[in-house]
Order: sequence, then C-alpha cells, then structure tokens
Amino acid sequence: MSTTRTPGTRRVRTRIAPSPTGFLHLGTARTALFNWAFARHFGGDFILRIEDTDVARSSQAAVDQIIAAMRWLQLDFDEGPFFQMQRIERYREVIATMLNAGTAYHCWCSTAELDAMREAQRARGEKPRYDGRWRPEPGKALPSVPVGVPPVVRFRNPQSGVVSWNDLVKGPISIGNRELDDLVIARADGTPTYNFCVVVDDWDMRISHVIRGDDHVNNTPRQINILRALLGDSGEPLPEYGHVPMILGPDGDKLSKRHGAVSVTQYEDEGYLPEAMLNYLARLGWSHGDAELFSGEQLVAWFDGQHLSKSPAQWDPAKLKWVNAHYLKQSADEKLGALVSRQLARRGIDVPMDARLASLCALFKDRCATTVELADWVAMVFVDVQASADDLATFVTEGVKPAVITLRGKLADVEWNRPAIASAIKAALAEHGMKMPQLAQAVRVLLCGRSQTPSLDAVLEVFTREQVLRRLGHL
Repeated sequence: MSTTRTPGTRRVRTRIAPSPTGFLHLGTARTALFNWAFARHFGGDFILRIEDTDVARSSQAAVDQIIAAMRWLQLDFDEGPFFQMQRIERYREVIATMLNAGTAYHCWCSTAELDAMREAQRARGEKPRYDGRWRPEPGKALPSVPVGVPPVVRFRNPQSGVVSWNDLVKGPISIGNRELDDLVIARADGTPTYNFCVVVDDWDMRISHVIRGDDHVNNTPRQINILRALLGDSGEPLPEYGHVPMILGPDGDKLSKRHGAVSVTQYEDEGYLPEAMLNYLARLGWSHGDAELFSGEQLVAWFDGQHLSKSPAQWDPAKLKWVNAHYLKQSADEKLGALVSRQLARRGIDVPMDARLASLCALFKDRCATTVELADWVAMVFVDVQASADDLATFVTEGVKPAVITLRGKLADVEWNRPAIASAIKAALAEHGMKMPQLAQAVRVLLCGRSQTPSLDAVLEVFTREQVLRRLGHL
C-alpha cells in the first residue's frame, strides 16, 4: 500500500463505520485497527461513526458492544461516535441541493415495474439494471407521474467515461460508468441509503483515507461519482481508497460463527488479552519484516500503509493462542490477578484481587495461554477438587500412601514457607526410600486433582496448612 499524499499536504483523517445490526466482529476490528494505526502513525485523526440507518435491525445493545470492543482493544477515537440517524436533516439538505442542481432526480418506478424490467433484461442476456426511464434528458418525454405514489430519489450517474482510482492495496482500478446504473440515494419514505450517507459523512468529516474491506470495492466507483457531483469545481481532493482482503477461516471459507468466536468481546470473555488480539489482528494481512510479536507503540511506528497484503488472510486459532500466551507470560501478576478475579466471579467464586491472588498467577501463568486457563489453575486453591478415578488408581497407590501419611504429619508442624516445606518433603522421601516423582504425583492428585503442576513445594506453599492437611487426609 502506498500513499500519494503526505501528512504535510493534507491532514490524515481515517474512520471506522460499523453498523449496529450486530456486534463488532473480527473483520471490522481489523479494519478499525488499520485505520487507527495509520492515523496515529501520521499524527492524524481517527473517527468512529455508527451507520444506524437500518432502523429495523439496529440495536442499542450492538452500539454498546461496538464501543466496549473498541475500548477493550484500546483503539481510542478522536471524534465520535457519530450516528447517521442524528444526521438525517443534513442528508435531506444535500439531496435537495442535488435535485435542484440536476445531479439527482425523482423516480416513480414501482417494485413490479423494476422486477419486470430486470426480467426482460435477463431474457435478452443483458445485465439487470435500472433503465433510466425517469432520468431527465433534453427532449425526452417522461412518463406520467402516478397519483399517490411516493418517489425515490436517484443519483444521475455519468453515462460515459470511467471511474479510476489508485487503490492503496490493490493498485489501479478502473470501472466504466456504463457499468453503473442510477443509484437510489433516498427511499420512498425519505430515508437516505448507505452509499449516499457514507459519501456525505466522508465529505463533512474531511476523511482523507478510506481503508475498508474489499467487499466495498463495488461501492467505491458509485461513491466517487456522488462525491464528485457534490464537490463540483471546488478543487477539494477526494479521499484515497484502500480495500483489504477478507479474513478466511481455517478451512479457507469466509470467517463465520461456525469457526468459533467472531465477536470481539467474546474473545475478551474467553481470556484473551487486548494487546495479544491487536498484535494478531495486525498480522492478518500486514507485515513488518519478520516481526511476529510487537507492541502497539511499535505497530504505530511501523504502520505507514506499506506492506498490506493483496491476498486474504487466514484465521489460525492456535497462532492466536500462542501470541496470547506470550503476552500473558509478560503481564504483571497484579494485572492478571484482576482478570482472573473476574473470571472466577463468573463461576460464582468470590476471590478479591490481593497479593495472594497475584502470587498464584505468578506461579501458574507459564502453563497457560488464556486467563480462563489461568483461572482453572487458581480455582483449585479456593474450591475443593476431585481427582479422576484413573489418576487416583495410577498415582495414589498402596505403596505410596504411607509416604503421604508421613509427609502430612511433618507438614502439620513445620513453618509454612517454601524452604521448610521442601525440607519436610525430603525427610518423608528419605524415611521411605522413595523417589520424588512417586510422592509428588500422589500429593498433586490429592491436593490439586491433577498429576502435573509446578514444583511441589511451591504449590503446597500457596495453599493454607489446613487445606493441605485436609486434602491429604482423603486417602
């Protein structure tokens, strides 16, 4: 991706414009990230717009989730959120101006007429499209206006020439105007359409760069033509457009719910860290050399718009977990403690964030990829666990039980710290002539419900003496 303008000639202003007909999903989150990083790199502005003109399907819950997801991802916006439904009068004002200027016109075609028109075109082997029957032309006789039928408003698209732009990702693109029919810009009930609203918004908000998914490529020539009609001879520059390929699921199909979580906040619930999600999303369709792991500050420093891929990126849950595990291990124990406390609360386990919880996170985090997994480890300290019958039969054998009893007796009298606990373990092993793995695995199964844990003395120390004696007494 290469830009033809520099920040010195035009202030960079980017935007993300999700629709609140559903929650913020991963594809939109990645688009938001690219726009945010691009604006931050050039010291520009990042704007949040909510495209809520689909009143029937929009919801406040979706709006709340979009804003929450942006905040969780730490994608701070400089302006907004702006809501299209609060700008309806502005759109109507622009449409009235276009009708007066002749760049838009009323059309009274009924749905039945449009269906018949397209069916006849298909029968002739033509591309279905509006045939311009209500488009005013010099010397053209228009049909009689039907009584009591509200018209739509159509944009008067140029009928010759091409729409060309140097796409910031895909390179030069040209589409003939004859491929584009006269787009409806206001419905019969007066509500403006998406392709019209987005143009007015980009114009009013002085958007310099539009980075979005490549499912919008077909919208771009229509939007460019509308914007040119609005700008006239003002000399005001158009935005630069860049279309990034979609994200595919592991099976190569378009990413969807059947591939797992696609809502950003669902990943928060599943124990992922925002810095890991940003890192991973950034690498889906963009690269900086061989760098796989980098901070948000590094991303901003590097993201000048170069090196965006022309090919679709593929979602890899295992890679995301690997990235998250890295950030989890690097995180402060107090931060992890707060996150684990919330995870436990969702399970009905009330564990306030304190020094003990932080120390538990320090002990177990190297074995975890998410805060959910970390909460699984921490929970065993606060709620009783039950080992599987197979583990009990395998590790808590008749031959090892006497050593467990001996250790339990020694732990009843020692100072409750790691060195003293380690000495008690060594004494029990020596007394029974036993190797550490035999005793350690039996103790782990009884105490933790699992046979693999960090060092036994470290694990014993995080429990209270009473917990250890009670659980080891269940022979």
